[in-house]
Amino acid sequence: MTDLPPPEDGAAARHEASHLKDAPDWFYLMREFEALYRHGSAGGSDLIRSHRNKVRNALSAAFATNPAIVARSPQAKPVAAHLSRTLDLGERGTMQGMARALREVRHRLTWEYGYARMPKALARKYAYCEVLGPQGPVLSDQLILGFVLFAPGTTYPQHSHVGIEESYISVAGAWSENHAAVYAPGSLILNKPGDEHRITTGDLEPCLLAYAWVGAQERLAAPGMKLTASRKVRAAQGI
Repeated sequence: MTDLPPPEDGAAARHEASHLKDAPDWFYLMREFEALYRHGSAGGSDLIRSHRNKVRNALSAAFATNPAIVARSPQAKPVAAHLSRTLDLGERGTMQGMARALREVRHRLTWEYGYARMPKALARKYAYCEVLGPQGPVLSDQLILGFVLFAPGTTYPQHSHVGIEESYISVAGAWSENHAAVYAPGSLILNKPGDEHRITTGDLEPCLLAYAWVGAQERLAAPGMKLTASRKVRAAQGI
């Protein structure tokens, strides 16, 4: 059973405040993102420090303009059945502020796949929701912020982003990227434009990641998400 919005939330969405400062739930969620990128450690990495600055500056600029709120139709995917559990996990740990802020808007989230073609197995175990960006609900053409939700035992296939610099910060659940290490809540991983990466999650608990995308306006408006073809497919196509 998916975490579908209750009927009254449809009416609430139609009467959503028109700007960020008049929408406390969205405002406080944005504040949690701002705190993550302002106070989190760069771990001595100049690249991560630079990325944090880009995200923080773009978000500060958004706050200064008091961006519009555009109500989107709430939409669930099968993986949303795991959202309550991930928020429970998040509220027990270092990311409790983010988890609590997300809980306040969970019935107004638009969960999506982002790919024209979606493997059936992955469609049951993955979805993302944008909370700030060209699609809204908090409008921005300089930055995209959102969340990715994975069921236990998920493999998110190899992929990359053209012209987009991406970071993930763990909110709840353990995960690995390219099988390099296990990342706990609060960890930040940076993927530069074009970096190939693959995500796997633990077998027993779901995983929730906050993400940030920075790049040119035209790229953020149309990211063109594509999964990397498997080795077998590439070989068959002579790639």
